[in-house]
Amino acid sequence: MKWIMSTDIEHAARPISFTPGKIAITETMNIPRLYHQVAQDKPNQTAIERKSSINTWVPVTWRQFESEFRAVARGLIALGVQPGDHIAIMSHTRYEFALFDMAIWAIGAQGIPIYETDSMEQASWIIEDSHIRFAIAETQQMAEILAPALDKWDFFERIFVIEANAQGVIASMGRIEDEAEIDRRIESIKADDLATIIYTSGTTGRPKGARISHRNLLHVAINGPLDDGLNVIVKGDQRTLLFLPMAHVFARFINLMALYCGTVVGYSPDTKNLVADMQSFRPTYVLAVPRVFEKIYNAADAKAGSGVKLRTFRHYAKASIAYSRAMDTPEGPTALQKIAHEVGDRLVYQQIRHITGGRLKYAISGGAPLGERLGHFFRGVGITVIEGYGLTETSAPTCVNTPVRQRIGSVGPAYPGCRVSVDDDGELLAKGDHIFMGYNNNDEAMKAAFTPDGWFRTGDLGKIDDDGFVWVTGRKKELIVTAGGKNVAPAVLEDRLRGHPLISQVVVVGDKRPFIAALITLDTEMLPAWLKNHGLEPSSAFDATKDPQVLAAIDRAVKRANEAVSRAESIRKFTVLSIDFTVQNGYLTPSLKVKRNEVLRDFKDEIDKIYEG
Repeated sequence: MKWIMSTDIEHAARPISFTPGKIAITETMNIPRLYHQVAQDKPNQTAIERKSSINTWVPVTWRQFESEFRAVARGLIALGVQPGDHIAIMSHTRYEFALFDMAIWAIGAQGIPIYETDSMEQASWIIEDSHIRFAIAETQQMAEILAPALDKWDFFERIFVIEANAQGVIASMGRIEDEAEIDRRIESIKADDLATIIYTSGTTGRPKGARISHRNLLHVAINGPLDDGLNVIVKGDQRTLLFLPMAHVFARFINLMALYCGTVVGYSPDTKNLVADMQSFRPTYVLAVPRVFEKIYNAADAKAGSGVKLRTFRHYAKASIAYSRAMDTPEGPTALQKIAHEVGDRLVYQQIRHITGGRLKYAISGGAPLGERLGHFFRGVGITVIEGYGLTETSAPTCVNTPVRQRIGSVGPAYPGCRVSVDDDGELLAKGDHIFMGYNNNDEAMKAAFTPDGWFRTGDLGKIDDDGFVWVTGRKKELIVTAGGKNVAPAVLEDRLRGHPLISQVVVVGDKRPFIAALITLDTEMLPAWLKNHGLEPSSAFDATKDPQVLAAIDRAVKRANEAVSRAESIRKFTVLSIDFTVQNGYLTPSLKVKRNEVLRDFKDEIDKIYEG
């Protein structure tokens, strides 16, 4: 059945990107019922490969997975968990996260994720705002972050620790007689019932809890794999390794979609082991944020060293980009480009594919713009980066490129079953069954989030071209207006600069100032290799911020980035900070977005010095 949307009179004259979905989520559909059916249909099919204590991957069939999460579900019933109760999960991305998530859904309760990097104050706020009854913590250290709330809130009863066998402890409490109760509860869940509350990582203020329904998640998890352009990624003998936080809606959605369409899922909880995990698990597709792709490119550049090897890498990196760009022309790559690509494959591209396990064909990128240059580089190498766009409030995807309908640099046309439009001020608007139910205990924010005719305000600026491709140009709240009245979207410059091997983070400044400037931080992981490759002595990050050759390299990168904008929008001055922005020091969100307001507040003196005189 086709998914059909009504016409909106107020937006009829504006550009709209709309891709029909193939399945309408009916009132009786819910997450545990769908996955119970998958388990019944494919009991002996491998659903997940679980990493063992000796770093091998052990297959878990659907029969085993369902048996395990239903055992936990029986234990939760014995604990007195009722439909509608909220249970926090604070954990890295790992098998147990998926297991507890499914067990909680199976009894009509809701799993509320807490980022493993959240502070005691942030965790306490989520426990308070969503009225958490029980919590699952990965480690004792995480449990200690949650523990003060036990004394603070009477409704918060107990914490179980995964590494202290939370699965076994809870399952041992259950009674086999409650199997029928699980089925009864699953039958009673409706599509519009709450499935989870996901707290936005929040670049400003306290995070808001987005209330997401079973309909929201099922709409995107089911309609994506059914789309003719997307099923080549997820259908068949496919494998995906999840390493982004499952507390984020992006990874949670991919996990549900992968399990639904038969992709074998693996989990990599520690990004320090990511390369080893990719080489042993050998995924066919992964999801990542742009910073991951920047790191892979910069690491390959640094590994090339200097001299002939470095020149060879950079020559064939350019050849890869040129080859990919030519793929989008009617003529296609020239004979010379094809020859250069074949040679580059033998000398460079094979090595990059080997790093990712050798089978990786697609990577789904979201969270921030990837950048046209990197998109073409990886496609030329043989790894097509499928860039998409979405928010917590849209249950992850709202737009996505596909292998058969791709325009590198854009975030693609509307995701199946979704619709995107542009408001008069350039703000992207979204509509569809994937749009969240509202903010938890925050009616004021909910009212501000929608237009009078029911479109969700994304907060992002963008445009839709004649072919329905959506282009994101920046955040509405981050728009800089210089003293001369020029509107500047900082993302264009920031994204281009972050691709340089020396640069970690960039914050473009200049609101109500005479010109545009930037705060830049160094990538301390890449710094030693860069210094060595340029014949320079080892240096601390602090000393490097004053090194003339380091500053000259960054200055050249700034000049290249300025080529993408007008003179009025270009960076005139910059300062290199002696510290980086990280999740740990509070300047990055868990999804690696810069907390701009905190940076502008704490580095006000550095910004003022830029404009002195």
